[in-house]
Amino acid sequence: MNHTAPGALRRRLIAAGSLTAAAALALTGCAAGADAGDSGDADAIGVSLIVKTTTNPFFVAMQDGAEAAADELGVELTLAAGKEDGDEDTQIQAIENAISKGDAGILITPNGPGVEDALVKARDAGLFVIALDTPPADPDAVDITFATDNFAAGQEIGEWTAAKLAGETATIALIDLFDDKIVSVDVDRDQGFLDGMGIDTADAAVNGDEAKSGTYSGGDYEIVGNEASGGAEDGGRTAAETLLSKNPDINVVYTINEPAAYGAYEAFKAAGKDDVIVVSVDGGCAGVEQVGEGVIGATSQQYPVKMAELGVQAIFDLVKTGKAPETTEGLDFFDTGVALVTDDPQDGVESIDTAQGGEICWG
Repeated sequence: MNHTAPGALRRRLIAAGSLTAAAALALTGCAAGADAGDSGDADAIGVSLIVKTTTNPFFVAMQDGAEAAADELGVELTLAAGKEDGDEDTQIQAIENAISKGDAGILITPNGPGVEDALVKARDAGLFVIALDTPPADPDAVDITFATDNFAAGQEIGEWTAAKLAGETATIALIDLFDDKIVSVDVDRDQGFLDGMGIDTADAAVNGDEAKSGTYSGGDYEIVGNEASGGAEDGGRTAAETLLSKNPDINVVYTINEPAAYGAYEAFKAAGKDDVIVVSVDGGCAGVEQVGEGVIGATSQQYPVKMAELGVQAIFDLVKTGKAPETTEGLDFFDTGVALVTDDPQDGVESIDTAQGGEICWG
């Protein structure tokens, strides 16, 4: 059963509209792909997809979606990835390669602000640049972003956590992506979570500057600290161990993504703590299974396959028709949607269950 608060309903309506538009674009792409194949056009449209890393299944799914769309449309797709989350140098080299090859466009999940000068160079060279999932710090580095509303994704798990606590004191551990650079997806999810909990975030563009204790929407809270995970399972476990050493009474764990969430869960399990609320963002098939198993209490589901499919489609359409993609009304990016997945629904918080989430995971 879905439980709907006004703010959550508004976000869901925005997401539903975005996904409807996405479906329409995808159908258009199928027709365009057939026409392109029938015409025998020898001028292949080159597109490079540059993801953060292939150690995270989120980005592997993104590659799969781009490959499927490229095959359908007859686009020549080049895949590249950083060696690890945060590897800017490898991404910069891939951008330069795309420029040298004369690609029509680049799809990228930026590994940090260090890649942005190279993206500006690509735009100056005539390539159409689309950020996927992670908007750049410099808006001029890309032409448009296709992404989840990461602040809204964080809000949803924050609202669910506050409702789940039912007035209990929240002793909170925050497991972020980085501690040595600022990436919008990291800040937006973290700050969205705190906002959803009803905690004043101080500067919404900065992680870790909020008051360490006070009141949330349901009671009192204490923030034990922020630790970086690199978005990886081993990083999540190390981060959780560090935070546990500071305060063994942690009962709420926010995590940047599901690999970090699983690592944190393992750390708490090893410490003999099985009463901790773990929440996350991604909604991959493995993550949805972990929600079903009780490893993760709730997760906000994203749609990376759709991001990649739409990105390939947008560059194809731009070359063929001259029409560029547009942002979602009221936002500065194209919103690809988000849904809260949990088998423990809370009053006033709209959600879908793991059966529904499993059917559409990363679609």
